[in-house]
Amino acid sequence: MDLTSPAFWGALGSIILANILLSGDNAVVIALAARSLPPQQQKKAIFWGSGAAIVMRIVLTIAAAQLLRLPFLKIIGSLLLMYIGVDLLNEGDDDGEVGHEGNTGMFAAIRTILVADLVMSLDNVLAVAAAAHGDNTLLIIGLAISIPLIIFGSTMLLKVMQRFPIIITLGAALLGFLAGEMLLSDPAVVERLGELPHALVNGVAVVCAVAVVAIGRYLAGRKGRDTAETASA
Repeated sequence: MDLTSPAFWGALGSIILANILLSGDNAVVIALAARSLPPQQQKKAIFWGSGAAIVMRIVLTIAAAQLLRLPFLKIIGSLLLMYIGVDLLNEGDDDGEVGHEGNTGMFAAIRTILVADLVMSLDNVLAVAAAAHGDNTLLIIGLAISIPLIIFGSTMLLKVMQRFPIIITLGAALLGFLAGEMLLSDPAVVERLGELPHALVNGVAVVCAVAVVAIGRYLAGRKGRDTAETASA
């Protein structure tokens, strides 16, 4: 690995750029997962969640080609992603409650970040792996440099969410949309149905997005009513 080689710096730049472009949805999940924590724990959850997710992504990228050939893996990932979207909406904005949970809430947020990043990175890692040209050292350096950029994006998005709560709903809808796309791109589905029309894939993705928001809002509303009844009892 020649650090003075233009090819090295070109490949490194490609890895960083690809990771930033492909991590927009991951930044949404990180901000969603951390939004209900106290401010000090928000920073810790974003830092440790992003760092651990990058380490996991390095391992996943090295094994990406083999993993993506496994049938039903994307179907499972799709269902997990929809569950995460519903669960994040169902959390609501119970800031007072979360504040009493101590580190439990922070660890739960980090766990959510890791699981969501794992699921959503199944496709993204292929682009990053291609940019690395099989050089694992280059891959690790590029993804490591991306950490502060992802943390900055998540932190900024978290501040925007606090001012405009509708973004929380849009973020959950995004997870549902990605889940729908992932569901129909699984090797088991493609083998049986062939390559599906883009319009059909988008239609299913929209249905999944609406389902995540509807179920999440329903559960959050029911949770709020139960809390109100308990408080008045």
